[in-house]
Amino acid sequence: MLEPQWPLPPGILLPHAESVGLSAVREEQAKRRHVVVGLVGAHAYGFASPDSDLDLKAIHVESTGVLLGLKTPAVTFDRLEVIDGVEIDYTSNELGPALVAILKGNGNFLERVLGPWNVLETPLLQELRDLAARSVSRQIVRHYRGFAQGQLREFEKAQTAKKALYVLRTALTGAVALRTGRIDPDVNHHLADFGFADANELLEIKRTGERAPLPTPVPDRWRSRLNDALQVLEDAASASPLPEEAPTWAEADAWLRQTRLRILE
Repeated sequence: MLEPQWPLPPGILLPHAESVGLSAVREEQAKRRHVVVGLVGAHAYGFASPDSDLDLKAIHVESTGVLLGLKTPAVTFDRLEVIDGVEIDYTSNELGPALVAILKGNGNFLERVLGPWNVLETPLLQELRDLAARSVSRQIVRHYRGFAQGQLREFEKAQTAKKALYVLRTALTGAVALRTGRIDPDVNHHLADFGFADANELLEIKRTGERAPLPTPVPDRWRSRLNDALQVLEDAASASPLPEEAPTWAEADAWLRQTRLRILE
């Protein structure tokens, strides 16, 4: 069994959180065959605070023998639990549905496969990563647009640094992907390039706590700026050089069949 490890630079997570997180991944690894376990959420987005949860999103592959049986196996497993003061938010999706989601431009799954922070990687991930990288299409705008618009509505309800940063991170991640086909969820890499360097004030506030409120003048200043970020996403979609749809459906189908057969053998 492969041993999970934290990909983050030292000091990002407290030793206790690292230990609890690794233990949780080992427990889940014993229950299913992971292709990847990615660390997403605030840690991957570049604005984690001391009280941020460990957001672990995985893809696993079910036994081919089980898939051939009469009983339809579960394809999603969730675990939300506080362990020794550390909140673990774990979800794993089976490879087949996850691959369909990737082909349809679901950013959640693209970020699991192509994102930078993987707690557990496998040889099978390298094949999936290559396929996913060639499957990025303009379809991703639907995911990032919907996510960003939803977070903007949430910002109006609770005017926190976290909500504002989620709008920026989602819109700019989508814009970069539409421009280049590259998936990079860290908002710090994109703020200056898109004219949002002043969002450093939001980052400083967010890093003090998950629910850190914005001082009174800040929300009014950011309302129009957040809408500007949504417009950046729309402009990137209009000018995107990516194909309208993933050109790899047939290849993905063949790869999944071959993978199932290898596991059966």
